[in-house]
Amino acid sequence: MAELQRTLSYKALLLIAINSIMGTGIFFLPALGAKLAGPASILSWILLSIMSIGIAMCFAELASMYPTSGGIYEYAKRAYGSFPSFIIGWGTVVAGNITIAMLVVGAIQYLNPAIPTLFKIGVSLFFVLSFNYIGYKGMQTSKVMLITFAFITLGSLLGIILPGIFFISTTNFTPFVVTPLPFIFITIFFIAETFFGWETVTFLAEETKDAEKNIPKVLIQSTFIIAAICILFVLTSMSILPWSELAESAAPLASLATGIYGAKGASIFAILVYLSIIGSVAGWIVSGPRLLLALAKDKLFLTQFAKIHPKYNTPYMAIIFQTILTSILVIVGAGSYHTLLNLLLPLVLILYSTVILALIILRKKHPTQPRGYKVPFGIPGCILLIFINIGLIAYWLLNMAGSFQLFTLMILFVIIGLPLYLLLVLYYNPEATIAVTSSLAYLNAIFENFTLSKKIRKELLAFFPNLKGKKVLEYGAGVGTLTKHIADAVGDGGVVFATDISQKNVKLLKKRMEYRKIKHVNAIVDEHQFSRVHPDIENVEVIFSVGMLSYIQDLEHVLKDMNRILPEDGKILFVEYVDYFWGLIPNPQWLATEENIKKAFRKAGFSVKVERKPGLFWKYLYVIGMKSDEDVPFI
Repeated sequence: MAELQRTLSYKALLLIAINSIMGTGIFFLPALGAKLAGPASILSWILLSIMSIGIAMCFAELASMYPTSGGIYEYAKRAYGSFPSFIIGWGTVVAGNITIAMLVVGAIQYLNPAIPTLFKIGVSLFFVLSFNYIGYKGMQTSKVMLITFAFITLGSLLGIILPGIFFISTTNFTPFVVTPLPFIFITIFFIAETFFGWETVTFLAEETKDAEKNIPKVLIQSTFIIAAICILFVLTSMSILPWSELAESAAPLASLATGIYGAKGASIFAILVYLSIIGSVAGWIVSGPRLLLALAKDKLFLTQFAKIHPKYNTPYMAIIFQTILTSILVIVGAGSYHTLLNLLLPLVLILYSTVILALIILRKKHPTQPRGYKVPFGIPGCILLIFINIGLIAYWLLNMAGSFQLFTLMILFVIIGLPLYLLLVLYYNPEATIAVTSSLAYLNAIFENFTLSKKIRKELLAFFPNLKGKKVLEYGAGVGTLTKHIADAVGDGGVVFATDISQKNVKLLKKRMEYRKIKHVNAIVDEHQFSRVHPDIENVEVIFSVGMLSYIQDLEHVLKDMNRILPEDGKILFVEYVDYFWGLIPNPQWLATEENIKKAFRKAGFSVKVERKPGLFWKYLYVIGMKSDEDVPFI
């Protein structure tokens, strides 16, 4: 089976980290900081740098404990359990894709703020597709691309900082405080994106050499380097240009380059900045699918996304999904860089707070877990960082116009993942399936003519017209929608064994049979139905099953049990709901193709044919066959 390959060295990862974390923020946000707090915004950058180093240290300790591609999700899983870790993982997927969309839109806006929206979307989608394709082709190719972009980014900034040092004076910093003091604090909220991205480094853990040692080192060292670059860049920026002029610049670095190199230099720097921001997009695009891979491996995302390409050793299905999601966000957010930024900021601050809290929990929960690095400021420092993050979000909500609407929109983006979680839980967690099916028992009875119409029921029984006097197993009988028809078909001389995982379903089924005065149905509750046929059922001649194939946990064992209780040429008929919402929700992997289905049944000693029939919101998958020692066509 294909696996991720460890191709990243410490030096390569350090450059990738600097490029991915620093991103677009350093090119846009010094101007925004100057607009909000004037010259005093330099204090905001210093305070943010201190906070960021602290958060990086928290990430470093966790990464030394769990050096896997899940990163932030893995830490949440260890600390909080399944559901919270899914929400945090999905929230990170959303944040990552908002970041990609924001960066690519920001890059084009920087190059030409007046560019038409449609053209902006077209160019953005071109880069999204191109970088995802490079990510698809392998980490070796991606590494060369990311390191190249890192050198461009560092070159762009040093090209301003080094000559800008000679411009430093106190003139442009007087008066120093030009806005109310609280604005120094709120500025931190809006410039914080400059340091977002530690998680991208952790997602590459399974492709990093000596990850337990190198990931923590890279996280801390890259943050120190970025902090130094940011403070020097802001200091030189407000020395070259008056803060009021910097605050109003649509392309701040181009304006700074004009002040140092003249108009020709500004044109060159505009292109360099464009490439730098685009390069940061590449960093997120390459690392993001590794999170989807980790979620899929733990069955908290569609398991198709756990596939590794046999040739390129990349999570190619996750890359395809990311391409689609990012493209949608680019189209939706193409009109406003700041809208995307304001969606991203509270979401990431919440996610980072959960990471810091996870560290506190894991120090208590797993004190003996090996740690290659330990945060020096301990639990009190972690608690302080969480409170600062909460304070920033609270101040933003209470003081910035439109913040509640944006916060609500951010929550909605995260909530979108809940139906997927519920679907996956139903697929993979028998206890959850029992709880949900039990709670929906009466609704299932009310809507049974919609989920399994009378026409479909008649069609199913028509496959086996000679049921009179036979023993039949209905595997997964639910509330008895099909049971009463099978009972009528076998007559008083036959027997129907109706098994279901839910006690409430079976109770309702029995009542319905009693009401119809049907006495030859033996209803059985089987809490282990997803992995067996109930042992009390020794032999039957026909097996019916509706809506069970997706939930079976041990298909091989279940089919072998069915083979054991059937005679030679005994008949089976499975019906499954597939291609929900016109295929938007993928099917379980083994149900994806007719070949997979036939192979699974043949292995258990059945010859089957597979048919798909259209429904309104799904398709019906029919698997009709018989027990057979040889692979013979079933007609």
